[in-house]
Amino acid sequence: MVRPTQHIHPPREPAPLRAAATVLLVRDGDSGIEVLMTRRSATASFAPGAYVFPGGGIDAADAASHALAARRTTQSDLHLTQAIAAIRESFEELGVLLARHRDGRPVTHGDILAMDRTAPFAPQCETLGLTLAADTVFVLAHWITDRDLPRRFDVPFLVARMPEGQVPIADEGEQFEPTWVRPADALARHAQGQFFMIFPTLRTLERLAAYDSVDALLAACAGERPLWTSCPRAGLLAGREARFMEHESPYGELALVCPDGQIVHALDWQTERPVALLRNVRRLTAPNPGAMTGPGTNSYIVGEPATGFIVIDPGPDDAAHVARLHAACGGDIRMIVCTHSHADHSPGAALLQALCAPARPPILGLPSAPTARPASRFTPDRALRNQERLVLAADSTGTPAADQAGVEAVTHTLEVLHTPGHAANHLCLVLREDGLLFSGDHILNGSTTVVDPPDGDMDQYLASLDLLDATCAVHGIEFILPAHGHVLGSARDAIARLKAHRLKREAKIAAAMAALPDGTPDDWLPLAYDDVPERLWPVAARSLAAHVARIRRHATGVRAA
Repeated sequence: MVRPTQHIHPPREPAPLRAAATVLLVRDGDSGIEVLMTRRSATASFAPGAYVFPGGGIDAADAASHALAARRTTQSDLHLTQAIAAIRESFEELGVLLARHRDGRPVTHGDILAMDRTAPFAPQCETLGLTLAADTVFVLAHWITDRDLPRRFDVPFLVARMPEGQVPIADEGEQFEPTWVRPADALARHAQGQFFMIFPTLRTLERLAAYDSVDALLAACAGERPLWTSCPRAGLLAGREARFMEHESPYGELALVCPDGQIVHALDWQTERPVALLRNVRRLTAPNPGAMTGPGTNSYIVGEPATGFIVIDPGPDDAAHVARLHAACGGDIRMIVCTHSHADHSPGAALLQALCAPARPPILGLPSAPTARPASRFTPDRALRNQERLVLAADSTGTPAADQAGVEAVTHTLEVLHTPGHAANHLCLVLREDGLLFSGDHILNGSTTVVDPPDGDMDQYLASLDLLDATCAVHGIEFILPAHGHVLGSARDAIARLKAHRLKREAKIAAAMAALPDGTPDDWLPLAYDDVPERLWPVAARSLAAHVARIRRHATGVRAA
């Protein structure tokens, strides 16, 4: 866990959550699913003027009305309460009632007109002998309102088929203009500025558009668990607010830099100045964007003026980038660490060391193996040992800790982990005090790394993933700082997804090899990477070769050392 003293922005308590429920009423249209939406009042306290699904707060009467509702045997008490609240809200706001008479007859439009939408709901249903059709309401998603907003809700998005014969009529107080719309059409109109919707509505419609019928949608929701759960986070892109879900690339970085939801962190990639992630961690991205490097190679600066700095991955042979690193550290660089010897990571080390004369901080890392390509040859001043610790320390006055015995030191400790696979001399670093993993190229954000034999090895790569997962478990590591892309959050989940992806790809390669036993890698590549743009196949061919070598080794019972 990150030390509170290292956070850049002062802590603040987000607004408390209120329990609510929303329901998507859906029907099959001529061109696919249609969903019922309404426009909120322009004076509403939350999302004024937005097109939404009906819903609202859960009250005590909803939890007390279980006896009035039909339920599935797999439906929990919580989901039943939520379904009842959604049924009540759709009735009050739109005059749509998911209920039936106790003899099984459906509720008619005339029955609904006989009810008072402003009077207590449950007593009316009981008087009329109605059973609430909570058994037809399924959980689609779980949204938690963003931490930055002054009013926040913990709300399931439920889904139910629109009852036949009923006509939605807005209450003209909270809701207006009931509209049946295809998800794709709503999204297109929003993009044109004609149909304003808030972030959770947009993302829900994007997912809804993938289903071609109500039956298919309800079947997907039959597991009684939300298909996704999200509490979005917001940052700045080109100076404007931009929101992201957990699976999107910037999310982890926002969680690290702005844990309480402050909208202050710029996510735009730039190379002119370091980006502060914590008080003791900054990132300077080299100006070498490309297909293999994404937005560029991230150089990390660890430390503070009182301790001096360690630079991780000084980057390519780029004098201007190296000069910016030197300036950002005020010249006080104690160590230079290269995670591996590839040309976008280590060549800047000698340039940076020369700028630090006469101190000449040591260049640390692992020497390249004989299998390295000529452009990736590297010899450090000293080879790092596995689990070795690199320590920066100072006391509270800024004096080196060794000069004042008995004074509690401010320390930043990087532990070295040998993680071959992407390259034979690859290593990762753990910032022990703050639970951060600097992953080099072993784990990237936005793409998977290339494993290029003979210096790269897929068995070693997967074993190193297992090592990193175990390390994250032991040290409570939540964030991964990759050499390319934004910070990753939920570190162990990210590693698990990456390993699952590699094994899934390997299964496709094995299937291609079985289908074409006399084929070559060039024959297998189009089958195994049919979901990857053809322009990337030359790069994919390298990892395919690593998978083929692993498959053949395991078939003969031989494993890599």
